[in-house]
Amino acid sequence: MSMYRQLWLAIVVSTMLALLGSLFAATLSARAYLSEQLTMKNADNASALALSLSQRHADAVELELTVAALFDSGHYELIRITDPFGRAMVERLAPAGNYAVPNWFVALLPIESAPGRAQISDGWKQLGSIELISHSRFAYQALWKSVWQMVAALLVAGVVGGYLGSLVLRRLRKPLKAVIDQAQAIAERRFVTIPEPSVPELKRLAGAMNATVTRLKSMFDEEAARLEAVRREANCDTLTGLANRNHFLAYFKEQLCDENCLGGSLIVIRLAGLAETNRRLGRADTDELLKKLGAVIGLAATSQPDGIAARLNGADFAVLLPGTQHARGNAERLLEQLIEEAAPYVGNEPTAYIGVGHYLCGSSFSMIMSQVDTALASVETQGHNGIAEASLVGDDEAPRTGEDWAQMISRALDQGWVRLVSFPVINMAGEILHRECPLRLMLDEHGDWLPAGRFLPMAERLRLTSRLDLAAVGLGLKQLADDPQLKGLAINLSASSVADQDFRRQIVSQLRQQPQVAARLWLEIAETGALRQFDAFSRFVGDLKVTGCRVGVEHFGRQFSQIGLLHNLGLDYLKIDGTFVRGLDSNLGNQTFLKGLASIAHGIDLIVIAEGVATNAELSALASIGIDGATGPAICYPE
Repeated sequence: MSMYRQLWLAIVVSTMLALLGSLFAATLSARAYLSEQLTMKNADNASALALSLSQRHADAVELELTVAALFDSGHYELIRITDPFGRAMVERLAPAGNYAVPNWFVALLPIESAPGRAQISDGWKQLGSIELISHSRFAYQALWKSVWQMVAALLVAGVVGGYLGSLVLRRLRKPLKAVIDQAQAIAERRFVTIPEPSVPELKRLAGAMNATVTRLKSMFDEEAARLEAVRREANCDTLTGLANRNHFLAYFKEQLCDENCLGGSLIVIRLAGLAETNRRLGRADTDELLKKLGAVIGLAATSQPDGIAARLNGADFAVLLPGTQHARGNAERLLEQLIEEAAPYVGNEPTAYIGVGHYLCGSSFSMIMSQVDTALASVETQGHNGIAEASLVGDDEAPRTGEDWAQMISRALDQGWVRLVSFPVINMAGEILHRECPLRLMLDEHGDWLPAGRFLPMAERLRLTSRLDLAAVGLGLKQLADDPQLKGLAINLSASSVADQDFRRQIVSQLRQQPQVAARLWLEIAETGALRQFDAFSRFVGDLKVTGCRVGVEHFGRQFSQIGLLHNLGLDYLKIDGTFVRGLDSNLGNQTFLKGLASIAHGIDLIVIAEGVATNAELSALASIGIDGATGPAICYPE
């Protein structure tokens, strides 16, 4: 029972007890008053009757007639006259009952009165004595009426008191709810502050909780800033701030191996005559030139959400643009900007040579690099600024137009030509945490099962990702329902789907219909997509909390500087991008970075899983720095 209801119940119960106590006390007081009045009336009536009979010197017949006339008025229960020897001369006694009120009321509140007694005399001679008891039905009727009046008055008072109590509780409810919501948010790993309420007790409580949250945020931000510095030191070029060679190559290889790889373009830039420029200008000016050109190259990578720019060595730079197969225009704009930026330093001398190549999911790393190197060499031999494009790596059997893709994807969904494949995700004890299940799609009845990277780019463009993601979640729920022993399935969702309000509504509806199954479902979105659609992702996480499923972010760490946006969401787990895992056993910088990241995540009760684990050495290094789980080529299902 909620605190608000308990307070309301306490007010109702206390009010009822007070009203019942008041009613009981008032009823007893009225009964005592009526009993006293009856006793006094009995004494007065007996004295008056005795005096009247004494003055009239009534004989036995007249006594009987007087008593009969008085008794027949209905105001007395008993009138008795006895002689001096105690023998009854006249006696009238009313039958029991007939009180004109319920019998239970008479039994519950009996009204008792002492009989009135007086002597009948003739001078000094005693003729007899009178005993008289007034009828109590009038007293019961008065008490009954009084009780009902008091009940009505107390009910009115109770209603008014309850209304006033509800006003007070309503005034307290908003700040109380704010404090409760803040505590609930902290329990859900979301750290929020609230305005301090005006109620003194709640104000102190909210102030203490706000101070705690502020300290936690401060500690979180300080540790995140320290880890960001460690990450940059381990993975970035110290002069230009771009990615260094090792990080870039690891990132590129991870892209090619990623199930959701969308393909893309590689641009390699070689600065012309850098050694001669350094001899002519000196080291300081050459470094300044490299910084400016590095800034231009880094800006070119921002044209794609997952783009990355790197300095491969002294004069060579690279830009990776996932998701685009038409980088010629990007390369041309980049060359123009480089020439313009370098003009004050090199004059009319050549500035840069650029090679451009393309890749698809699963392409050979060495083949792509060889193609681009060949294209770059062909430009360099010409001796002037230029761009050469390597041969396109494509799929001749794939549909070519957007209309073809739309028809084939829609037909595959309608025909049920979709399925989930399964890869193990284990904890460091070798036990299964869940299965990671990317979607496969078949374009025709006898075709091959295509990985997501082959059809997702067009699905994104054609706005079909919501249908694909709904199909994937439906397949996952069916597998979980069919196999109760299955610990969990992880389904990757697209950022564009999460941004679709109708998609979010359908997902929540699906999961609410199967709460026990939903509790074993893990839903995740890539870090880039989560940050790009942050408001929609935040609402999505909040909506999914009521369904019991787990929500996480995959490919985490690429934009670690924005981690502060994530700690208020109430996520359940993080999957570290494989770029930071490749060669981890020999990369002390990334070990320090991931160890700190795991420490921060564990502080807010997040599970940390490493992606792309390719060797047992990497797995051992992950275990030593506190990572909770792993997935990748080196991970197999336990026997």
